[in-house]
Amino acid sequence: MATLNPEHLFEQAESLVDARSGRPRQADVRRAISTAYYGLFHAIITAAADLYVGKASRDTSRYGLVYRSVNHDWLRDLCKEVQKPTLTNRFKPYAPPDGFGANIVAFAIAACELQQKRHAADYDVMIKVNRSDADFAIRAARAALKRFENASQPSRVAFLSLLLFQPRA
Repeated sequence: MATLNPEHLFEQAESLVDARSGRPRQADVRRAISTAYYGLFHAIITAAADLYVGKASRDTSRYGLVYRSVNHDWLRDLCKEVQKPTLTNRFKPYAPPDGFGANIVAFAIAACELQQKRHAADYDVMIKVNRSDADFAIRAARAALKRFENASQPSRVAFLSLLLFQPRA
């Protein structure tokens, strides 16, 4: 399976709103915002599938099954949960002993905000977005991914495990 390189998606988003091309069209700005979110989304589901199945198995159907098992709603719900100062009982047993930490929380906040911006860009015909909105989304997605990568290994593993395996209520 050819996983998507998040940096390629971020670069594609930048090219859609490149200032050298003049004023970007609404379709390009909206697509850039959406693409910035998808760069972050694909980076996280790749990390989850790599953790569970392994990078060496990226060309297997099992890898594809895990990769495609994550949906946007669950990512949002999990991100909202890890932002809470005290996790609900459903999540406590699976969290790192010292909590998820500032990097995962910052990632979660950005992921939720980017998902909202992506949804608005894709579906809300009443809003007008501009190049600065897209630039902000691209910078935010890159920064969120960096925060995730800088999180402790136990925090990343706990988050990715919860992303793949929803605890029962």
